[in-house]
Amino acid sequence: MALALLAIACGGGDAGTAPSTGDPGGSPPTQPSGGSLNGKLVFPADNPWNRDVSRDPVDPGSAAMVASCGATASVHPDFGTVYDGAPNGIPYIIVHSGQATVPVTFQYASESDPGPYPIPLDAPIEGGSSSTGDRHVIVVDVDAWKLYELYDAHPGSSSWTAGSGAVFDLSSDALRPAGWTSADAAGLPIFPGLVRYDEVAAGGVAHALRMTCPRTRDGYVSPARHQAGNGTDQSLPPMGARFRLKASVDISKFSPQLRVILGAMKKYGLFLADNGSPFYISGAPDSRWDDNDLHNLSQLHGSDFEVVQMGPVSGP
Repeated sequence: MALALLAIACGGGDAGTAPSTGDPGGSPPTQPSGGSLNGKLVFPADNPWNRDVSRDPVDPGSAAMVASCGATASVHPDFGTVYDGAPNGIPYIIVHSGQATVPVTFQYASESDPGPYPIPLDAPIEGGSSSTGDRHVIVVDVDAWKLYELYDAHPGSSSWTAGSGAVFDLSSDALRPAGWTSADAAGLPIFPGLVRYDEVAAGGVAHALRMTCPRTRDGYVSPARHQAGNGTDQSLPPMGARFRLKASVDISKFSPQLRVILGAMKKYGLFLADNGSPFYISGAPDSRWDDNDLHNLSQLHGSDFEVVQMGPVSGP
């Protein structure tokens, strides 16, 4: 089922709120927005998010799909420090086993994992508390090693309401049921694809990233499980298509931190996860980002990318 609301991407500078300090119910304080996983790998090493695709063949339809996304479009880092008065990017927080759980009511309950979720009522929301965008909320329970994600999340006095929600076991390769959305249009987790400052500063991003394109095909390719397409035109990339920065692109002129990000784009690629602005790359907000340096990513264009050979297209 294609959910119209989930076809609207955040690609345009949505951001998060101030750091969380824990819920009012006496649970331990949460870590401020962001935080390090201390090098722990999200999902098993053989998971598609962690697979080296640098030697995979190019899909026969690559050129057409890149053109439909925007061959002349500049790469845009959809993250940084502050945008429009709020932290720029998709925020996440880390919680521990003592975090209180709260009920969540979903608009799309049939494709959402039921609560309760260990999400503090003051958890940061993408775009800020008054955002009219995607309003993602992401929580990583580092003790249970589970990921909790909400789309269009709104806190109440003792619970959350959301468009949809998903729970992922970060020690498992299990996918969502076929045809199910998540907190993202592709039915994928969001957190594994974020550019996170702690990883970049440590000198290594060892996973695929998340990106958006303006229009997508009806259907999806694994590991995506859901589509929010605009038609059957074969030039449109389906959800889950994996773009890759071409090996021939010279990244030596970029800063050391940008070379880390671009190196991940060459080795692990980028999953198309939502409809949005062309070649917008998702990341988590952090006050330590150098926005001027991140802007240098715009020197790259869609034509610098190719689509890795895809598996069968499922759906819609």
